[in-house]
This record gives sequence, structure tokens and C-alpha cells, in this order.
Amino acid sequence: MPRVSFYTLGCKLNFAETSTLERDFQAHNYEVVPFGEPADVTVINTCTVTAEAERQCRQIIRRAIRQNPHAFIIVTGCYAQLRPDEIARIEGVDVVLGAREKFHLFELIEHFQKKEQTQVAVSCIDDLQEFGPAFSSTERTRAFLKIQDGCDYVCSFCTIPRARGRSRSQPIEATVAQARQLAEMGFKEIVLTGVNIGLYGQEFGCTLLDLLRELDRVDGIERYRISSIEPNLLTDEIIAFVASSRAFMPHFHMPLQSGDNFVLGKMRRRYRRELYAERVARIRELLPDAAIGVDVIVGFPAETPERFENTYRFLNELPVSYLHVFTYSERPGTAAVEQLDRMGGAPVPKSERSRRNRMLQVLSHKKRHAFYRAHQGQVRPVLWESTEKKGYMYGYTDNYIRLQRPFDPERAGQIERVRLGDFAPDGTLVAEDPSFIPLTA
Repeated sequence: MPRVSFYTLGCKLNFAETSTLERDFQAHNYEVVPFGEPADVTVINTCTVTAEAERQCRQIIRRAIRQNPHAFIIVTGCYAQLRPDEIARIEGVDVVLGAREKFHLFELIEHFQKKEQTQVAVSCIDDLQEFGPAFSSTERTRAFLKIQDGCDYVCSFCTIPRARGRSRSQPIEATVAQARQLAEMGFKEIVLTGVNIGLYGQEFGCTLLDLLRELDRVDGIERYRISSIEPNLLTDEIIAFVASSRAFMPHFHMPLQSGDNFVLGKMRRRYRRELYAERVARIRELLPDAAIGVDVIVGFPAETPERFENTYRFLNELPVSYLHVFTYSERPGTAAVEQLDRMGGAPVPKSERSRRNRMLQVLSHKKRHAFYRAHQGQVRPVLWESTEKKGYMYGYTDNYIRLQRPFDPERAGQIERVRLGDFAPDGTLVAEDPSFIPLTA
């Protein structure tokens, strides 16, 4: 039986699509083996969100070639779509596939045999209309389900629309069918993923809320999470639905990117800080215990020291639970690079970008610690994962608090109510034995 290995860089959407490619190879009688082991074919799914991400992609490609010099090397993903010729110049790469082509791999490659020249199959992103269904899982408790792809926004720092194309969605019926399939496979939780999922359904005349209502009715799936949603697309109706739904968890992740309105304008974001604060307040009103995560970018050209301070103070005062902090990276072809003089500022020195990143990382740690501390002593449901780490197993509560307990394989994949105890050395909370919880709790 021929062997194939995979390596995925980037977002959960990439991981979902890699899992689909794995299943495709298995249907063609390939054995999937861990990356680095001897394989006949190696597929690398790439990311282009930052210059560092692209550097890591090149590093992994070269590593795959060194480890398996005779393997057939296929490179796909966002970096492959944006800069195929750059990848094709790496000696040892056999095929470069674009966003559309990766889902037609076996139609395009008849024989996995090396040739003198690298084959490049990358079509114009403007012509991409296919959706490409996908789901993945890291273990048998939680699955990541792709419901939307592409983006119609033109943020001045972002290349993703050029790598993924315009927004397109999977029909409600097909998405519900996949959710039922995942339930039959034993998954308890589904994370809905996409590039800009708040745009879901616009081509069908329906909305994300329409999909959420249908998914909430699927038997067997006990938990859903919305991976990320733009604040201007997170409506009162969606928040109210989550507050009253059977299975949608009290957990929202909203990209902010900057807490300064001037910077938001130069970033071409479709909201201002006042709207963001209003969305957070609405969530807190209806779901006081909800986890609220924030994406923020530091070092954008328009971000002067004063404007960064505006962001820091805004986040410090905002009742959110944790931050995902990204350092701005110049992406060729974006307005932030090509129209630098119109950004209202100059490039921020990289050392200063790193300093700002560290400041917000510390703030994130404080926010998460305070959020966890506020819930100590409560009794909440936790979904236990099957992975063992140094004798412990881990899981998340409904509101995304990470818990640990001594490893017990019988609890893996189970949802149980526990009391949130003390902090463990790794920053998680200790789950107290359910037998100690009074029945009236």
C-alpha cells in the first residue's frame, strides 16, 4: 500500500481541508503516515498570513525534501495560490496546486512520478466559485466544520481575499447533513469555521442565524462554537439565539485589530471601537459568564505610540476574556504596503512591534487569569479530551475555561459537571471530583 504524509500550516480552515485531502487519499488506497516518516507522497498545506508564516512554509518544504528525497512533493494552500512561482523554484517540489485545484488533486495528477520540471496548476482566484466541503478533528471529541470560505472585505493589511477568493458558503442542507455525519461518528462538539463566517448564506438569500437554528436541532451534537465573527456581523439576534439555544456555547471570538478609530479607518475595518464595545456589552448583558476572545494586530503603519496606548487602554477596560495578539507583517500587494504614504504614519520598527506584542500578551494573561478566577467554585459542564499529558487529561467548560484532572480513559469524550477548583501550575483550573458536588449544586 503506498504511503502519504501531510503537514498543515495556518488556520483551522487549513486543517479541515487537509483532513479532507487525507480522506481522499485513503479512498485511493493510500496509508496516511506521520510527517517525517518514509512516504511515497507528501502534501504540504501552506499559509500566507505573515512573512514569518511564508518562511515557515519554505522551511517545512525543504525539510520534507531532505527527509524523503524520493517522495513526490505536493504544495498547496494560500501561499501556493499567491506565490506559486516562488514555491516552484524550490528544488525538489513536484507540484504546486492552487485554491481550486487542491480539491481535484487526483484528476490533475495521473501518476505520482517525478519529472524534470515542477508542475504548477493555479487558476485565477477571481474565477473560483467552488466551495470545497471540509471537516477535521484533532481527536474524537471535537470537529472543525467548514461552513464558509473566502472574503468580500478589502482590509488594507490582508492578502486572504486574494488567496481564498470571494465569499461563498455551503448550503444549509449540506452543512446539516455533515453535522449529522459527525454525530454518527461520535463527535460531541463542532466548531464552525470559515474565513468570514458572518457573510454566510448571502448568495442563497439566507443568513448565518438560519444555519445556526437548523444545526441546533441536530441530535447527537451537544456543543457548537462559532470560531470567529466580525463585530459588525454579530447581530443582536445571533447573541440572543446563543443565549437561548440548546447547544451553542457561551463563547464568542471577535476580531478587533485595533482599539484606535484612526487606525481602524486606515485598516479599512467596517466598524469603530464604539460598536465593538457595544457588542461586548450586549454579550455580557445576555450571557454574563461568556468567554469573549479578541484578535488584535500591533505595529500597523498608522499605529503611533499614542494610538497604541489607545488600544491598550481600550482593551484593558473592556470585559473580555483573552487576546490573540498578532504582529503586523508587510504583505506585498496590500494597500498598507503599496499606499504607505496614505496610511497616516511610517513603518513601526520591528523591535517596537515586538515590545507592543509582549505588552498585550501580558495583558491577555491577566485577562484570562481574572476570567478563570471569577468562575472558581462554580459547577459547569466540561468535555474531556482523550489526550494524556503527564498523567492528566484536559477539557473545556461550556464557556471555554481549560480544566485538568488525573487521566481516566473512561471519561474521554464525556461531558460531566464538575466544580472549578484551584489553579494548576500550567494555568488551567483543577476539576474537583463530581462525587464531592452536592446534588443541589
